[in-house]
Amino acid sequence: MSELQTPLVTDTWIKATWDEYIELIENPAYEKAKGYYYNGHMRIEMPPLGHDHACDNTIIAFAVNLFCTIKGILAKGLTNCTYRKTGFNEAQPDVSYYISENANVIPYGTSIVSLDIYPPPDLVIEVANTSLADDLGNKRLLYEDLAVKEYWILDVQNVEIIAFAIENQGSRRITESQILPGLAISLLNEALRRTRQMSQSQVGAWLLSQFQQ
Repeated sequence: MSELQTPLVTDTWIKATWDEYIELIENPAYEKAKGYYYNGHMRIEMPPLGHDHACDNTIIAFAVNLFCTIKGILAKGLTNCTYRKTGFNEAQPDVSYYISENANVIPYGTSIVSLDIYPPPDLVIEVANTSLADDLGNKRLLYEDLAVKEYWILDVQNVEIIAFAIENQGSRRITESQILPGLAISLLNEALRRTRQMSQSQVGAWLLSQFQQ
């Protein structure tokens, strides 16, 4: 408990019990914080995140939504949704998706999504501006434990997506989405590069032309 009695260090993993984590994340002072819990450690991330993170967060969600719309794939996208496996794990990814038969599995009126009741999201996306090492490290292990099917890390600095398929509590790099067949990661990377030179609506028009081919 000693770490929690001093001013909280954010954006790093701190050893804590599950009860200590819940007490802190439910404190009104951290109402806007993002919380993660894994392997007996908690991580609290505080806003603001800034222009670059927000811009890339918006365009990647738009791209996935547009692809699913054009291809007729059922999907529900969630921003900053909290997923909780009581006593063990918690995550609040930047963007997450339930796909196909899972698209409507979480009913309206749900606050925190209990993974004791509901399945984990099919796709999780973390936007990494200053947190790349952690997104590649502990967060990837966390999502492996949660049995998410696919995990993408959007590397803001290098303007690219690092995508992983998750199975059997392990992960492997992929160049095409396994849950969104036909969606090449390289095409998403090109869309991200274009946002550095043109408006999001222009990038959206380009994505529309690519997805309709």
